[in-house]
Amino acid sequence: MKRFPPVGLCLVLSVLSAQGWAQSVVPLKGQTSQQTQADISECNNIAASQTASTSTPSGGRVKGAVAGAAAGATAAQVRGNQHDEIYDRVDSDRQQDYRQDRAKQTAAAGMVVGGSRQRQERRAQRNENAATTSTAYTSCLQGKGYQVNP
Repeated sequence: MKRFPPVGLCLVLSVLSAQGWAQSVVPLKGQTSQQTQADISECNNIAASQTASTSTPSGGRVKGAVAGAAAGATAAQVRGNQHDEIYDRVDSDRQQDYRQDRAKQTAAAGMVVGGSRQRQERRAQRNENAATTSTAYTSCLQGKGYQVNP
């Protein structure tokens, strides 16, 4: 069996590292290249399973639209109550139309805000998952007797 020189092995392992979590993996206990590859694969699987159960934020647009519609209808009612003498003379169907129009406008704005918040939450969660996965991967390899250099 042909053995790789240590520098060559590090280069091969850094290229073969499926997730790219580490730039180099150095065996410290004389592990063979086959054992090193098996350990890297196992640690990749362990690290991936660490974050596999995390749920992604969803429904941000709907939640934003609902909150916006409620706020718009309430604001329209409050605005109408501030001008009682004029608002009371307006037909109740027109009052309802006014409240619905305000609710639609603020629901649209709420949908945009909710979607933006949801995207921010997803980005933050992806960053958190990447950090957790990287830590799990590195810890696993270190526990198996490797030096992991970023």
